[in-house]
Amino acid sequence: MAGDVRVETSPVGPVVCPPGASEAVILYLHGDRQLSNASASAHPTAVQLALDSDAVVVCCGYRASFPYALEDVHAGYEYCRSRSGGQVAVAGERLGAGLAAALLLRLRDLEAAPPQCTVLISALLDLTLEAPSVSLNAAADPTFDLAELRRRTAHYAAGAALTNPLLSPVYGNLHGLPPIQLLAVGNDPLLDDSLAFAARAARSGVAVDLRIRPDGTGPGTETTAAMTEFIRSWIPADRTAHSA
Repeated sequence: MAGDVRVETSPVGPVVCPPGASEAVILYLHGDRQLSNASASAHPTAVQLALDSDAVVVCCGYRASFPYALEDVHAGYEYCRSRSGGQVAVAGERLGAGLAAALLLRLRDLEAAPPQCTVLISALLDLTLEAPSVSLNAAADPTFDLAELRRRTAHYAAGAALTNPLLSPVYGNLHGLPPIQLLAVGNDPLLDDSLAFAARAARSGVAVDLRIRPDGTGPGTETTAAMTEFIRSWIPADRTAHSA
Protein backbone atom coordinates (compact mmCIF):
# COMPACT_ATOMS: atom_id res chain seq x y z
CA MET A 1 0.00 0.00 0.00
CA ALA A 2 2.82 2.44 0.84
CA GLY A 3 4.08 2.00 -2.71
CA ASP A 4 0.87 3.61 -3.95
CA VAL A 5 1.88 7.01 -2.59
CA ARG A 6 4.41 9.56 -3.82
CA VAL A 7 6.56 11.35 -1.26
CA GLU A 8 7.75 14.84 -2.18
CA THR A 9 10.02 17.27 -0.39
CA SER A 10 8.85 20.68 0.77
CA PRO A 11 10.22 23.60 2.82
CA VAL A 12 8.48 22.23 5.93
CA GLY A 13 8.98 18.47 5.60
CA PRO A 14 8.01 15.39 3.56
CA VAL A 15 4.69 15.53 1.68
CA VAL A 16 2.73 12.31 1.11
CA CYS A 17 0.62 12.38 -2.07
CA PRO A 18 -1.86 9.52 -2.58
CA PRO A 19 -3.13 8.53 -6.04
CA GLY A 20 -5.71 11.03 -7.28
CA ALA A 21 -5.28 13.26 -4.25
CA SER A 22 -8.12 15.61 -3.38
CA GLU A 23 -7.73 19.32 -2.71
CA ALA A 24 -7.71 18.80 1.06
CA VAL A 25 -4.39 18.86 2.95
CA ILE A 26 -3.67 17.39 6.38
CA LEU A 27 -0.87 18.82 8.50
CA TYR A 28 0.54 15.86 10.45
CA LEU A 29 2.71 16.43 13.53
CA HIS A 30 4.52 13.36 14.82
CA GLY A 31 6.03 13.18 18.27
CA ASP A 32 6.72 10.39 20.74
CA ARG A 33 6.65 10.52 24.53
CA GLN A 34 10.36 11.34 24.52
CA LEU A 35 9.54 14.59 22.67
CA SER A 36 11.05 13.36 19.42
CA ASN A 37 10.78 15.71 16.47
CA ALA A 38 11.51 12.93 13.98
CA SER A 39 10.41 14.02 10.52
CA ALA A 40 13.20 13.14 8.12
CA SER A 41 10.89 10.72 6.34
CA ALA A 42 7.16 10.26 6.00
CA HIS A 43 5.77 8.63 9.14
CA PRO A 44 3.81 5.36 8.60
CA THR A 45 0.68 6.88 10.17
CA ALA A 46 0.88 9.77 7.70
CA VAL A 47 1.19 7.37 4.78
CA GLN A 48 -1.82 5.34 5.92
CA LEU A 49 -3.82 8.50 6.57
CA ALA A 50 -3.10 9.75 3.04
CA LEU A 51 -4.28 6.44 1.57
CA ASP A 52 -7.42 6.33 3.72
CA SER A 53 -8.45 9.96 3.27
CA ASP A 54 -7.28 10.66 -0.29
CA ALA A 55 -5.79 13.88 1.10
CA VAL A 56 -2.24 15.16 0.78
CA VAL A 57 -0.47 14.81 4.15
CA VAL A 58 2.32 17.20 5.07
CA CYS A 59 4.72 15.80 7.71
CA CYS A 60 5.94 18.99 9.32
CA GLY A 61 9.28 19.01 11.08
CA TYR A 62 9.90 21.24 14.08
CA ARG A 63 12.78 22.27 16.29
CA ALA A 64 13.33 20.66 19.67
CA SER A 65 12.43 23.53 22.02
CA PHE A 66 9.77 26.13 22.72
CA PRO A 67 8.79 28.55 21.19
CA TYR A 68 10.66 27.54 18.04
CA ALA A 69 8.72 24.29 17.64
CA LEU A 70 5.43 26.19 17.60
CA GLU A 71 6.79 28.70 15.11
CA ASP A 72 7.80 25.84 12.80
CA VAL A 73 4.37 24.24 13.10
CA HIS A 74 2.69 27.56 12.32
CA ALA A 75 4.86 27.87 9.21
CA GLY A 76 3.85 24.33 8.26
CA TYR A 77 0.18 25.26 8.63
CA GLU A 78 0.58 28.30 6.38
CA TYR A 79 2.29 26.09 3.80
CA CYS A 80 -0.68 23.71 3.91
CA ARG A 81 -3.14 26.58 3.44
CA SER A 82 -1.25 27.87 0.42
CA ARG A 83 -1.20 24.39 -1.08
CA SER A 84 -4.86 23.59 -0.42
CA GLY A 85 -6.67 26.88 -0.87
CA GLY A 86 -7.61 26.81 2.80
CA GLN A 87 -9.09 23.32 3.19
CA VAL A 88 -6.78 22.08 5.95
CA ALA A 89 -7.10 19.61 8.81
CA VAL A 90 -4.45 19.24 11.51
CA ALA A 91 -3.52 15.95 13.17
CA GLY A 92 -0.90 15.28 15.81
CA GLU A 93 0.38 12.48 18.03
CA ARG A 94 1.75 12.90 21.58
CA LEU A 95 3.93 16.05 21.60
CA GLY A 96 2.72 16.69 18.05
CA ALA A 97 -0.84 16.68 19.38
CA GLY A 98 0.15 19.20 22.04
CA LEU A 99 1.66 21.38 19.33
CA ALA A 100 -1.52 21.01 17.24
CA ALA A 101 -3.63 22.21 20.17
CA ALA A 102 -1.22 25.08 20.86
CA LEU A 103 -1.45 26.05 17.19
CA LEU A 104 -5.23 26.35 17.53
CA LEU A 105 -4.83 28.73 20.47
CA ARG A 106 -2.24 30.79 18.60
CA LEU A 107 -4.36 31.07 15.46
CA ARG A 108 -7.43 32.08 17.46
CA ASP A 109 -5.54 34.75 19.40
CA LEU A 110 -4.10 36.11 16.15
CA GLU A 111 -7.61 36.08 14.62
CA ALA A 112 -6.19 33.94 11.80
CA ALA A 113 -8.17 31.37 9.83
CA PRO A 114 -8.36 28.07 11.76
CA PRO A 115 -8.23 24.58 10.26
CA GLN A 116 -11.53 22.86 9.49
CA CYS A 117 -10.84 20.35 12.28
CA THR A 118 -8.09 18.85 14.39
CA VAL A 119 -7.29 15.31 15.55
CA LEU A 120 -5.24 14.71 18.71
CA ILE A 121 -3.84 11.19 19.25
CA SER A 122 -2.53 10.10 22.66
CA ALA A 123 -2.02 13.78 23.29
CA LEU A 124 0.64 15.27 25.56
CA LEU A 125 -1.34 18.33 26.66
CA ASP A 126 -0.03 18.90 30.20
CA LEU A 127 3.73 19.17 30.55
CA THR A 128 3.52 19.30 34.34
CA LEU A 129 2.97 15.51 34.11
CA GLU A 130 0.87 15.63 37.29
CA ALA A 131 -2.25 13.86 35.94
CA PRO A 132 -3.06 10.62 37.84
CA SER A 133 -2.88 8.44 34.72
CA VAL A 134 0.81 9.31 34.28
CA SER A 135 1.72 7.25 37.33
CA LEU A 136 -1.22 4.83 37.42
CA ASN A 137 -0.79 3.63 33.82
CA ALA A 138 3.01 3.77 33.65
CA ALA A 139 3.31 0.05 34.41
CA ALA A 140 1.25 -0.76 31.30
CA ASP A 141 4.02 0.56 29.05
CA PRO A 142 7.52 -0.81 29.75
CA THR A 143 9.01 1.88 27.47
CA PHE A 144 7.54 4.72 29.54
CA ASP A 145 10.21 6.40 31.68
CA LEU A 146 8.67 9.21 33.74
CA ALA A 147 11.99 10.55 35.05
CA GLU A 148 13.39 10.79 31.53
CA LEU A 149 10.20 12.40 30.26
CA ARG A 150 10.37 15.04 32.99
CA ARG A 151 13.97 15.80 31.99
CA ARG A 152 13.09 16.11 28.33
CA THR A 153 9.99 18.18 29.13
CA ALA A 154 12.10 20.68 31.07
CA HIS A 155 14.54 20.88 28.15
CA TYR A 156 11.71 21.40 25.67
CA ALA A 157 10.10 24.16 27.80
CA ALA A 158 13.41 26.06 27.76
CA GLY A 159 12.62 27.93 30.98
CA ALA A 160 8.98 28.78 30.22
CA ALA A 161 6.35 27.94 32.83
CA LEU A 162 5.02 24.43 32.24
CA THR A 163 1.46 25.74 32.73
CA ASN A 164 1.84 28.16 29.81
CA PRO A 165 -1.12 27.22 27.55
CA LEU A 166 1.14 27.19 24.51
CA LEU A 167 3.13 24.44 26.24
CA SER A 168 0.25 22.78 28.11
CA PRO A 169 -2.96 23.59 26.20
CA VAL A 170 -5.13 21.92 28.86
CA TYR A 171 -4.63 25.11 30.91
CA GLY A 172 -5.75 27.42 28.11
CA ASN A 173 -8.95 29.24 27.26
CA LEU A 174 -10.49 26.86 24.72
CA HIS A 175 -13.36 29.03 23.50
CA GLY A 176 -13.66 29.50 19.76
CA LEU A 177 -11.65 26.47 18.65
CA PRO A 178 -12.61 24.36 15.61
CA PRO A 179 -13.98 20.80 16.01
CA ILE A 180 -11.58 18.45 17.77
CA GLN A 181 -11.30 14.67 17.87
CA LEU A 182 -9.30 13.05 20.69
CA LEU A 183 -8.16 9.44 20.34
CA ALA A 184 -6.59 7.56 23.24
CA VAL A 185 -6.41 4.16 24.90
CA GLY A 186 -7.40 3.27 28.44
CA ASN A 187 -3.95 2.14 29.54
CA ASP A 188 -2.06 5.17 28.18
CA PRO A 189 -0.13 7.21 30.79
CA LEU A 190 -1.31 10.31 28.88
CA LEU A 191 -5.00 9.32 29.02
CA ASP A 192 -5.98 12.02 31.53
CA ASP A 193 -4.63 14.75 29.26
CA SER A 194 -7.21 13.81 26.62
CA LEU A 195 -10.02 13.46 29.16
CA ALA A 196 -9.33 16.83 30.80
CA PHE A 197 -8.92 18.65 27.49
CA ALA A 198 -12.12 17.12 26.08
CA ALA A 199 -14.10 18.19 29.14
CA ARG A 200 -12.77 21.76 29.06
CA ALA A 201 -13.31 22.07 25.33
CA ALA A 202 -16.88 20.77 25.53
CA ARG A 203 -17.68 23.24 28.34
CA SER A 204 -16.30 25.98 26.09
CA GLY A 205 -18.72 25.08 23.30
CA VAL A 206 -16.22 23.27 21.08
CA ALA A 207 -17.47 20.28 19.06
CA VAL A 208 -15.61 17.32 20.60
CA ASP A 209 -15.38 13.69 19.49
CA LEU A 210 -13.66 11.69 22.26
CA ARG A 211 -12.88 8.02 21.57
CA ILE A 212 -11.13 5.77 24.10
CA ARG A 213 -10.11 2.23 23.15
CA PRO A 214 -9.66 -0.29 26.02
CA ASP A 215 -5.97 -0.81 25.33
CA GLY A 216 -3.39 -0.62 22.59
CA THR A 217 0.17 0.27 21.70
CA GLY A 218 -0.18 3.07 19.17
CA PRO A 219 -1.93 4.33 16.04
CA GLY A 220 -3.08 1.57 13.69
CA THR A 221 -5.69 0.90 11.04
CA GLU A 222 -8.55 1.53 13.47
CA THR A 223 -7.07 4.88 14.43
CA THR A 224 -6.52 6.14 10.90
CA ALA A 225 -10.03 5.01 9.94
CA ALA A 226 -11.48 7.07 12.82
CA MET A 227 -9.35 10.06 11.82
CA THR A 228 -10.48 9.81 8.21
CA GLU A 229 -14.15 9.60 9.18
CA PHE A 230 -13.85 12.68 11.39
CA ILE A 231 -11.89 14.77 8.88
CA ARG A 232 -14.30 13.95 6.08
CA SER A 233 -17.22 15.00 8.28
CA TRP A 234 -15.81 18.54 8.59
CA ILE A 235 -14.25 19.11 5.16
CA PRO A 236 -16.92 19.42 2.44
CA ALA A 237 -17.38 16.26 0.38
CA ASP A 238 -16.66 18.01 -2.92
CA ARG A 239 -13.23 18.90 -1.53
CA THR A 240 -12.33 15.32 -0.66
CA ALA A 241 -13.47 13.70 -3.89
CA HIS A 242 -10.92 12.48 -6.41
CA SER A 243 -9.90 14.95 -9.07
CA ALA A 244 -11.50 14.32 -12.45
